Amino acid sequence: MSWTEKHQKLEKNSIALLIFIIITIMIGGLIEVIPLFRQETVIEPVSGVRPYTPLELIGQNVYMRENCAVCHSQQIRPLRDEVVRYGHYSLAAESMYDYPFQWGSKRTGPDLARVGAKYSDDWHTQHLRDPRSLVPESIMPTYEFLMHKPARIYDIDKHMATLKKLGVPYTEEMIKHAEHDAYTQAAGEARADTSGLMERYGEDVNARDFDGQKFTTSEMDALVAYLQVLGTMVDFSEVEQIDPDAKLEEPEMSEEVTE
Repeated sequence: MSWTEKHQKLEKNSIALLIFIIITIMIGGLIEVIPLFRQETVIEPVSGVRPYTPLELIGQNVYMRENCAVCHSQQIRPLRDEVVRYGHYSLAAESMYDYPFQWGSKRTGPDLARVGAKYSDDWHTQHLRDPRSLVPESIMPTYEFLMHKPARIYDIDKHMATLKKLGVPYTEEMIKHAEHDAYTQAAGEARADTSGLMERYGEDVNARDFDGQKFTTSEMDALVAYLQVLGTMVDFSEVEQIDPDAKLEEPEMSEEVTE
């Protein structure tokens, strides 16, 4: 029996055809999905990217709880208008420790992938307390209550331990000192010894009083700490650039095709 006859026979048997379709889809799906489980095959390593500090991680939790990603994306595409407005296009490595990632798909407000160090702590605090005092046309809700709500620090070590199981490179020392590091970062060098924090997370960690309240580590502290680190970890001078204005070269066509 030829392959054509076998194929015709298969087409006439609906149950057998369905089974073969399912098998084919499963094989194709496995071929596409399995490589993605190997992180090194989909994320190009970039120097400078580190896990969030305990305070920054608490800030990200506040960010997700308030659904900030609904209106603010964290994904700059390699298009001229986006790169000019927001900065270097986003790299996969920048989100490698985000569970879940905060790319978003809608921009009621501006993209926040490069907001770190763009504004002062006072600006962020005032903007969150009363958005329209700085941006009159803003429709963002007010977050004054973050100033009066203590940051949830007591169990951040458990969160970090869970992230470690997912592949985030937190060390046992980082987890052990999580609560202390959170308070230390919000206090800053003026009121605390930050040497241990810097040793664990690097010298570039922002350690200071973010919300202006010296004797309280609030959710505002944590959220501003998180916003101030976004887009600041990577040295983009070492990253290969893509020219958004570059035009693709048209393929040369042979004389046989053009005739």
